[in-house]
Amino acid sequence: MREASLPSFYTSMTFKEKVADLLEKGLQEKPSLFLVDLTITDSYKIMVTLDGDNGVSLQDCIDISRAIEHNLDREEQDFSLEVASAGVSTPLKLVRQFKKNIGRTLKVKIASETIEATLIEASDDYITLSWKAREPKKIGKGKETVEHQRDIPYADIKEAIVIIIF
Repeated sequence: MREASLPSFYTSMTFKEKVADLLEKGLQEKPSLFLVDLTITDSYKIMVTLDGDNGVSLQDCIDISRAIEHNLDREEQDFSLEVASAGVSTPLKLVRQFKKNIGRTLKVKIASETIEATLIEASDDYITLSWKAREPKKIGKGKETVEHQRDIPYADIKEAIVIIIF
């Protein structure tokens, strides 16, 4: 009978609104964390994907899970809950994710090509990539190493993944 202890405005909210509100409150307790994705299926499976400026620990996932689970009533609506960190191969979606990965190598797909390069800047509107390529010399035979730098607006990015180099 947890419903009685909840504020009255919760009773008029939809299930998804309740979850989003509880998630937001949980994230306010941990300002270095941020939401990448929240999905609630028709069968009430809640899937939360988090990222953090300093990574996401198991304890972070547990804390956010508890912030949601302990404030929902399974008698009112049965649900399952999964809280996870954005994995290494998860595409970057948010400006904040790009900013935390400055200096790392990315594989960025845009409409016409895929570029593997170092992320050297992430503003609020675009990213700047830098890479070296072997190209034919302008004069004479052979090849030379040429440095490239390119600004790519977020709107043009189809997918961006951090490349892990061992």
